[in-house]
Amino acid sequence: MPAPLSLHDLRADCSRCVALCCVALPFAASADFAFDKPAGVPCRNLRQDDGCGIHAQLRERGFPGCTVFDCFGAGQHVTQGTFAGRSWRDGPDVAGPMFAAFAVARQLHELLWYLTDALARDVTAPLHDDLRLAVDDVRAASDLPADALVGLDVDPHRRRVDTLLTAASRLVRSPFAGADRRRADLVGARLVGADLRGADLRGALLLGADLRRADLRAADLLGTDLRGADLCGADLTGAVYLTQPQVAAARGDATTRLPDGVTPPAHWG
Repeated sequence: MPAPLSLHDLRADCSRCVALCCVALPFAASADFAFDKPAGVPCRNLRQDDGCGIHAQLRERGFPGCTVFDCFGAGQHVTQGTFAGRSWRDGPDVAGPMFAAFAVARQLHELLWYLTDALARDVTAPLHDDLRLAVDDVRAASDLPADALVGLDVDPHRRRVDTLLTAASRLVRSPFAGADRRRADLVGARLVGADLRGADLRGALLLGADLRRADLRAADLLGTDLRGADLCGADLTGAVYLTQPQVAAARGDATTRLPDGVTPPAHWG
């Protein structure tokens, strides 16, 4: 039986990957990326040792999009597990399947992040058996051989997991009279000091919102768009399903309080 997962296990470890995100994924010239790059083509900043030549200056050199990406550990899983340490540099017969497997594995590992978050909470104890079964199921899918992983339909897994995540979220938020703002359009909203404890903000648009000193404890933030949101002084203790990429896309400071497993991005200062 595999060891239990922690959120730390589901963070990217680039030292154990072969720069899959820098090759497999496409990006377009924009505020997030300084130039176009097709899928399957190495970024021009990628070194032969699979390190980034401008890693320390990504934001200054026009690549803030790279600083908000996290594969949830799928990169090292595909590199070290699925392909047993091989690299896309070994040839097109490895590269194509490897890139395709990475795309599927990242989806599965994101589901594992949410399930692990839900399972780590005492209040979700009534669901722990079902959550553990779901974790085992998704982990087994991510451990499939490359050809089976590439052909996997993730949607059935996603639907089963979503039912559990919704139930777990309700248990976490039940002590609060949190507002239902699911999928709400709150772009640029002024929410300074707002009481959003236990709010359902799943899928809400909070781009550029002013959330300074807002109370977001135990709020459901699954899929919430926090790009450019100001979280300085905000309290996100116990926030449900918050991911590292969401935090990296927002703005914050030393007074921003984050849930366990999520760390302040380097560019927050």
